[in-house]
Amino acid sequence: MAYILTTEAEIQQKSGANVNVGFDTTAMTASNLRAESSINCITRRNWSDDFAGLNEDVKQLLSEYCSSFVAIEAISFDMSGYSSLGEAESMITILRDGMLRSSQILKIKAVESFIDVESP
Repeated sequence: MAYILTTEAEIQQKSGANVNVGFDTTAMTASNLRAESSINCITRRNWSDDFAGLNEDVKQLLSEYCSSFVAIEAISFDMSGYSSLGEAESMITILRDGMLRSSQILKIKAVESFIDVESP
């Protein structure tokens, strides 16, 4: 399934092979809505409405944030399938770092000016 700012395939890739299948499309959709709302509020820009007109670089930052957000929730849903708690926690830490990096870049006003200039 495709969402506005990311895809289910990206979420599944980041969640890993050991994610609980109970975190299904319905759960991913609900989580992704929270992710999109979160990045829109954090950056004070409605990326969901602007998405079609953005360049690919910006779309990838938004996808990084949203897919990582949802993957963290998927991993946290049930960590018992992972080889260890440490494995699941390490995955979450890596995903959180990607979210933070993306949100910080999108919050910088100079980057916003660049984004608006480069948008078609």
